[in-house]
Amino acid sequence: MKTIASFMVDHTKLEPGLYLSRVDGDVNTYDLRFIKPNTPPFMDTAAMHTIEHLFATLARNSEYGSNIIYFGPMGCRTGFYLLTRGMSHRNVIELVIDTVRRIAAWDAPIPGTTAPECGNYLEHDLPAARILAESYAKCIVYWTADMLEYIK
Repeated sequence: MKTIASFMVDHTKLEPGLYLSRVDGDVNTYDLRFIKPNTPPFMDTAAMHTIEHLFATLARNSEYGSNIIYFGPMGCRTGFYLLTRGMSHRNVIELVIDTVRRIAAWDAPIPGTTAPECGNYLEHDLPAARILAESYAKCIVYWTADMLEYIK
């Protein structure tokens, strides 16, 4: 069996940041690494769930909405994957910074948190999500396209 690309990244060297994880044709997968791997505490599931709802909603309602394919959590609870099409790396970085800043300041209801809209609608934590988003925004505020490559 082939080893998948994300398992070939040396997680002992990976730091929080924003990375280009893979390119599949015209689809780019970005690794939004909020937490250094293998260094607890990891992100709380409820906070991650809230970030997922807010980021997906905000990004899909941005000027790049038609370029967003997917946004979702990593099972290891250290970050998220963002899949895009037709965006420059610079535009992705700007979108991510803007979106996490908006999450850090969010004080409205969380979108998609009713039983008909979500399979686990009661598990959200906006205060914790805001803290995580603020910390991540500070981490990547000066990120550039030259910094998207994983450390080898």
